Amino acid sequence: MNKNLKGAVLSIFGGVCWGLSGSCGQYLFTQQGMDSKWLVPIRLGCAGILLFVYCFFKYGKTKTFEPWQTKKNTFDLFVYGLFGISCCQFLYFLTIQLSSAGAATILQDLSPIFILIVTCLLEKRRPRGIEVGAIVLAMLGVVLITTHGSLNSNAISPAALFAGIGCAFCVVIYNVEPKKLLEQFPVTILQAWAFLMGGVFFALIFHIWTISYTPTFLGVLGILFVVVVGNVLAFTCYIEGVHLIGPSKAILYGFSEPITAALVTFLFMGSPFTIWDGLGFVCVFLMLVLISQKKAQ
Repeated sequence: MNKNLKGAVLSIFGGVCWGLSGSCGQYLFTQQGMDSKWLVPIRLGCAGILLFVYCFFKYGKTKTFEPWQTKKNTFDLFVYGLFGISCCQFLYFLTIQLSSAGAATILQDLSPIFILIVTCLLEKRRPRGIEVGAIVLAMLGVVLITTHGSLNSNAISPAALFAGIGCAFCVVIYNVEPKKLLEQFPVTILQAWAFLMGGVFFALIFHIWTISYTPTFLGVLGILFVVVVGNVLAFTCYIEGVHLIGPSKAILYGFSEPITAALVTFLFMGSPFTIWDGLGFVCVFLMLVLISQKKAQ
């Protein structure tokens, strides 16, 4: 398998895993009675432990703990891991709980627009023509998905919309903040610490030991699924795809995530998927095409 084909397959498969994880999260919320405040700390903590053990044996104790040895790296890791990765994970699952997996993934995919806005602010310039077109498509896509073509009704609650957009902002943080960290340390080490920090932080914030909930056998299997498939497997495959073909192409193949989530929840969980949702998905996909074309130039 050549490099481009392998990168495309891995990027698509990573997106599919994320989409399946989101759909599984919706199942856990709607059928198993779980709460995102309970699930996310456990999900982050378990994924962090798995990755930490992996890094400890692959890179050794010294390399695994090295990000904490300087104040600058400690600060960057804290911002990247807590306000970027971990808050993104929580807001993503909160959006699923408040709406659906398909809506959450498509709102998360608005992150390139926010990255574009940050870039324009940092470079002190106005958006170019192709960038303006991408912003318009993104806004149109969100309007279609959240209103289903009727401005007098909300197909998605304001709380879900706010959480989904917040998730996209967190994606901006973990894309923009860790440039120097990524030059020094393997991504798996950074992810391990990010997940561990998030698991501890949200467990303390939400006092999960006070939440009286006991998962069923299917609930436990669902938790294992979102940890292994949604965190470890999805992340590993997608990042390897990015390494092989670059982020501009991978972000397009990663659109398999919202498509997978929408199809699975529509076919197996009865979530509605209207023509307005389809048109909104098309608008967001075209936005990603324009953004990737701009980056490729």
